Amino acid sequence: MARKAGNTSRSKRGSRGRTPTVTAEPRRAVTPESTVGDEAPAVEVEEFHPIESDDGEPVLLDSDHPAIAMTPEGGEDKAASADETGALVPVDPLSRYLGEIRRFPLLSREEELEVAKRYQQYHEREDAFRLVTANLRLVVKIALEFARASKNALDLIQEGNVGLMEAVKNFDPYRGIRFPSYAVWWVRAYIYRYLINNWRLVKIGTTQAQRKLFFNLRKESERLEAQGFRPEPKLLAQRMGVKESEVREMQDRMSQSEVSLDQPTGAAEDTALVDVLPDDSHNPEEAAAAGEWREFAHEKVDEFAATLKDKELEIFKSRLLTDEPATLQEIGERFGISRERVRQIETRLKNRLRDFIRGKAPDIEDAT
Repeated sequence: MARKAGNTSRSKRGSRGRTPTVTAEPRRAVTPESTVGDEAPAVEVEEFHPIESDDGEPVLLDSDHPAIAMTPEGGEDKAASADETGALVPVDPLSRYLGEIRRFPLLSREEELEVAKRYQQYHEREDAFRLVTANLRLVVKIALEFARASKNALDLIQEGNVGLMEAVKNFDPYRGIRFPSYAVWWVRAYIYRYLINNWRLVKIGTTQAQRKLFFNLRKESERLEAQGFRPEPKLLAQRMGVKESEVREMQDRMSQSEVSLDQPTGAAEDTALVDVLPDDSHNPEEAAAAGEWREFAHEKVDEFAATLKDKELEIFKSRLLTDEPATLQEIGERFGISRERVRQIETRLKNRLRDFIRGKAPDIEDAT
């Protein structure tokens, strides 16, 4: 530390009689004097109290954790001296954020329970603020687990903080669990959602099965390879409980990058890629025929429904003319009959409808 003080005093004496200048040289990094040498600057770290995670183990961020890249002691004085001498000081937003959250105190189990109960009863903003700020370190720890999947760890921390606030709104302190053990699920859920929505410009996981494949396909493939199996789509589908076609689709999505449809097909061509893509839609003749068939089918179904009444009409509408058909049990309870009787009536209605349409259009072979 004496050596650093001497360097600082000499730089101040040398800068009193002249105007400070900054010289920028290419391929040369400007390094602050306080970080030159083999010795790292001393870092003052507060005592961190453990926080219980979802598996019961304590969660804490100690001085060895990569997240605690705090601002060194005397950082403000060095910034002031840098302004005087015109030196360039590197700024790390993540370190600055971590230095800010150190100012918020942690809550003990008793304090946490008291604040959570008071917030559930009165919904005071101050109580929610204390619960959120006391667990910001937990969000940082979880977000850094996904740091390799995102270019900016602060984006993950931001999404995790949103999940932390949602956890405060839904936390029930009377269930006998710690708030961090409950909040960890909300934090992870929001980080997962952020990753899958921003992994590519075009979303690659919109259904539950696709999200499951997105997060587990690579790990399951590595697990099979470690066991001596070749990760074929059929085997992966069996192990993960999804369809083989979904595995193949997700593998294709993750192995390819986005391509703009407006980009030119060549360096000297004005034709865009969208202009040379094949059109897989029906030709006008087929489209017109399909439209006429739909109109004919709707008309004949309405005519057939007009011939029904009471129980048959209700079963026809509830089971055959709706996107969400009622169950056999629900219809049976409505009319006081068994499920088997409802199934028999439904089968009879299907046969009658097929015969009715065939009678109106004898050239239709597979009318249903």
